[in-house]
Amino acid sequence: MLERVRLDYSNLLVADEGIMEEIHGIRKRITCAVAGMRKKKESNLQGFFRLPYQTEEKEDIKIHARYIKENFENFVVVGIGGSALGNRFLHRALNHPYYNMLSWEERKGCPRIFVLDSIDTDYLAGLLDILDLKKTAFNIITKSGGTSETMANFMVIRDLLERMVGRERAPEHITVTTDRERGSLLKIAREKGYRTFYIPQNVGGRYSVLSPVGLLSAAVSGIDIDGLLEGASDMAERCSKENPFNNPALLAAIFQYLAYRRGKNISVVMPYSEFLDGFGDWYCQLWAESLGKTRDAESTGQTPVKAVGARDQHSLLQLFLDGPDDKIYTLLEVENRDRDFEIPRQDMGDKGVNYLSGNSVGKLLNSEFRATGYVLTKRKRMNYRLILPHISSNTIGQLVFLYMYMTAYAGELLGIDAFNQPAVEEGKTITYGLMNREGYEDRAEEMLNWEKSVKRVYV
Repeated sequence: MLERVRLDYSNLLVADEGIMEEIHGIRKRITCAVAGMRKKKESNLQGFFRLPYQTEEKEDIKIHARYIKENFENFVVVGIGGSALGNRFLHRALNHPYYNMLSWEERKGCPRIFVLDSIDTDYLAGLLDILDLKKTAFNIITKSGGTSETMANFMVIRDLLERMVGRERAPEHITVTTDRERGSLLKIAREKGYRTFYIPQNVGGRYSVLSPVGLLSAAVSGIDIDGLLEGASDMAERCSKENPFNNPALLAAIFQYLAYRRGKNISVVMPYSEFLDGFGDWYCQLWAESLGKTRDAESTGQTPVKAVGARDQHSLLQLFLDGPDDKIYTLLEVENRDRDFEIPRQDMGDKGVNYLSGNSVGKLLNSEFRATGYVLTKRKRMNYRLILPHISSNTIGQLVFLYMYMTAYAGELLGIDAFNQPAVEEGKTITYGLMNREGYEDRAEEMLNWEKSVKRVYV
C-alpha cells in the first residue's frame, strides 16, 4: 500500500479562524492559477511535469551507474545551485547518515559520494587530499555548459586526472550532464568522448533533481530511483486536481500566498528529522530563486528559512514564538522511523532526569514536534504540518514533486514567472568581465569605476 505524504492544516484553522473565508474571497485568483498551470503543462512550456515518466533515461542511468559502481570507489558530483543541492538532499535523506564512513561491504559495493559546489580553494584542496583520482569518477553538471564555478573546478580536476591516469584514460572517469544542444561543456564532451546525459531544455536547475542531474548519483549510491519517480508520479496526479482541498500543493501555495499578503515575508520550513536537513537547503533555493522577482516595479517573494527540530528549538524557536509575527511555518513530521532507543533508568534518583527513564528518544522528538505546533498555534502564528509516514524513496519523490508544484502554483498566485532568474544573470555577466571573458569588458569596467568611487571606511 502506498504511503502518502499528507498535509494537515488543522493548526492553521485554530490559529486563524478567518482563513477559510479568505480562501473563498480569492477563488477567482485560484481558478486563474489552476488554469495557468494547466496551460503550462499542456503547452510543454515547463518540462518538470514530465520528469516522473522518463522511462528510457532512467534505464540508461541505471546502466551507467552499474559501470561506475564496478570500476570506481569514489563518485564526485561537480556542480552548484540546482546541480548540487538536489543531489545532497537525496543522499542525506535516503542514505545512511554516515554513508561515506561505512565499509565497502556495508555500502553494498557502492562508491563513496561527494558533492563539490564550492570554489573555495582550501575546500577544493581538502577534497583532493582524500581522493585517489585513479579510483574516482566525476559527474560534471551544468545546464548552460558554462557555469563559471563548475567549469573552473572541472578544468582543475581534468588537468589533474590527465596527469595522473593519462589523456587517453581520463574520459573513463568523467560523466557530463548538460544541455543537449548548446554550451561549452557539451562541445568539450563531444571532443573528448565523455559519457553524456542531458537535462531537458525546459527544466531549470532548481527543478531538475528528478532528471539525470540527481538520479545518476542517487543510482550510484544504491538509492531506488524507481521509487523516487513512482512517488513523484503519484504526487503529480494529486497536484493536478482543481479543488485545492484535494490538491496539497495548491492548498499549501494558497496558505503561503495569504500569509504573504498579510506581511509574513518569511517562510520557515522545519523538519523534525536530521535526514531532511538537506531538504531545507534545496527548498531555500527553490523558493527564493523562483519567487523573488520584481513585478510592475514592486518586489515579490518570501525569504525562505530552514530550521531543523529539535536542534533549532535551542537557537531559533525563541524568535519564532516571541519575535516579529512575520513568518509562516511548515512543520514536517516523520511518523515512523527504522530504529529507536529506550532511555534506561538511572540510579541517581535525580528528578531532573528520571522522568526520561522508560521513555524513548523517538518519543522525546515527537513530543517536541507536537509541543512546537501547539505553542505556535497558541500564539496565533500561522503554521501547518506535512506528514511523511516514513522516509523512503517513494515519500521523498512525493515531497520533491509536492514542493515543485507548490512553488509553481505560488508563482501563478503572485502573477510572476517562477521559472526564470533575471537578477542572478547580472552578477554573472560582471564576473565574466572581471575574468576577462571577451564581450563583457564594459560590465567589468562599470564595476571597477564604481569601486574606485567608493570611499572605504574601516574600523
